[in-house]
Amino acid sequence: MPDSAQNFSRRQTLAALGASAVTLALSGCARANSAIATPAAPAGTAASRASALLDSIADNLLAHSPEGATSLGIDTGVRAAMRGKLGDRSTAGQKAVADTLAADIKRIRSFDTSGLDHATRTSLGVVESAYDVALAGFALPYGDVAVGGWRNTPYVVIQNVGAYLDIPRFLDSDHPIRDAADADAYLSRLEGYAPVLDGETGRLKAAASKGLIAPAFLIEKAIRQMEQSVSGAQQGGGLAESIARRTKALGISGDWGSRATTIARDKVAPALERQLSELKTQLPKAGMEAGMWARPQGDEFYAWALRASTTTRMSPEEVHQMGLDELRTLHGRMDPILNSLGYTKGSVGERMNALAKDPRYQFSEGDAGRAEIMAFIERWLGKIRAELPRAFRTLVRGNLEVKRLPPEEEPGAPGAYGGAGSIDGSIPGKFWINLRTTDLHSKYSLPDLAFHEAIPGHVWQGEYANQMPLIRTMLAFNAYSEGWALYAEQLADELGLYDDYQVGRLGYLQSLAFRACRLVVDTGLHAKRWTREQGVKFFVEENGSNPLEVASEVDRYCSWPGQACGYKVGHSEIVRQRGLAQTALGSRYDLRDFNDTVVRGGNVPLDVLAKNVAEYVAGAKA
Repeated sequence: MPDSAQNFSRRQTLAALGASAVTLALSGCARANSAIATPAAPAGTAASRASALLDSIADNLLAHSPEGATSLGIDTGVRAAMRGKLGDRSTAGQKAVADTLAADIKRIRSFDTSGLDHATRTSLGVVESAYDVALAGFALPYGDVAVGGWRNTPYVVIQNVGAYLDIPRFLDSDHPIRDAADADAYLSRLEGYAPVLDGETGRLKAAASKGLIAPAFLIEKAIRQMEQSVSGAQQGGGLAESIARRTKALGISGDWGSRATTIARDKVAPALERQLSELKTQLPKAGMEAGMWARPQGDEFYAWALRASTTTRMSPEEVHQMGLDELRTLHGRMDPILNSLGYTKGSVGERMNALAKDPRYQFSEGDAGRAEIMAFIERWLGKIRAELPRAFRTLVRGNLEVKRLPPEEEPGAPGAYGGAGSIDGSIPGKFWINLRTTDLHSKYSLPDLAFHEAIPGHVWQGEYANQMPLIRTMLAFNAYSEGWALYAEQLADELGLYDDYQVGRLGYLQSLAFRACRLVVDTGLHAKRWTREQGVKFFVEENGSNPLEVASEVDRYCSWPGQACGYKVGHSEIVRQRGLAQTALGSRYDLRDFNDTVVRGGNVPLDVLAKNVAEYVAGAKA
């Protein structure tokens, strides 16, 4: 998939926005949800039967993910009991999920789709695609399979994978506490935390018995983090502080904090210690080989992980070469900007390394710098919000909260990540920012990061997805999700946000180049037998990336094989589809219509995206 980002200039793109777009006001956000909603089909029709099938499939999948029901804000009514439960991460729990997928994909494949409209056929096809890929993952001898999700990993517990990270963050951020019943549900989930940990530990041991042990440098990092988790749980820590703080703020009487402390100390901490003990047992047996090539059936796992991440059948070699080609093109765009800023000597990577040391673009150290970063993010998010009516006909709210990552999670986490909140808006979308050190972020790269993770990136796109049939809200495809977030970065540039801030445009281009590097490094690690050090060196030398950031990045590629490849593959395909639409429609093309097609069509595999765009083009020509 060649990157056609250069096929249309920024001037052409802005011309295609349509003159009337600039007169729109953000008050249109209040109308957005009703504009996206699909009317209910008459009972007894093929459309109503398809809708009932999709709803049934959603409920079947949701039954395995009570946390998902809470995060979506739908653990109410007939689903109210889910609020006190956690998903089963044991071997039996994994088999139950796979059995559900196998049964429901048969129902999809046997359904007569004749007479259905494009949107409903698309929904059925999307579910079938997600389930087909997931079942291929469950057929492998180990690993966590994200059903229509992005975090596929061979390692059930490692530096960025596991309940020891997920559950505390979920309880504090997504589990609501509005009354005593919610607080009781919190304690119920806290009671269920230890069995979840033990289920994972059992799978951790089973994988090791099959020869699957993570790289030693990942296990060492996970051990350090889990030691913090154990220490915290022994005292109650954040698990108790969260419920105590929130019940006190609402005046909910009861000894919630002390009850949570007892559970954390007597049940959670021992389960964490058991998991920690298993990691320490595996560490002496671990090697330093970073890639899946060194693991049993590693090539097979990596081929599947690439398929799941990119929603294509691209080979590792094709992905690797795509990354090299994209990097060369992007560096060609960065070179003149660097020259204009006075950085004229050396390669693009060397000059970007020099720019990273320029004090003009650094934040202060410590808490003062952290406060600067939070204010900086809010300022740039305000700028992009003002421009969104020029890029979308249908606007969503952009319900967003910017939060620091929990400090215990920061050492193993990327620089930031984000996603939409609940369907009803009661839980805002999150832009999680890693602030373990302010050196992770620069003033030329942070605006772009905010656009990617928040608006018009993940949080923005996720709100459109929240208006889809429930199963479509639950399923997400890495290439689309991350491709859209990179495309969101591109939109910010095209909308003029960097016209008076050239160094910010440079940060945006470095971001794209960074994702091109990911294609090279991920395939290098897992298919070409690169070492971890080779991966870090490539980023630093070729792209001038921050070594503090890319060390964690490369570790992430080791634990999430293939995931890093979805970004640029997805972005290039979205831009390619835009170029095809603009060529086909000529003067009838409007950027707002194309963007609405992409976001309102929902989160889809890339082949389905192409069909959605073709449908839009055909309709615009009619």
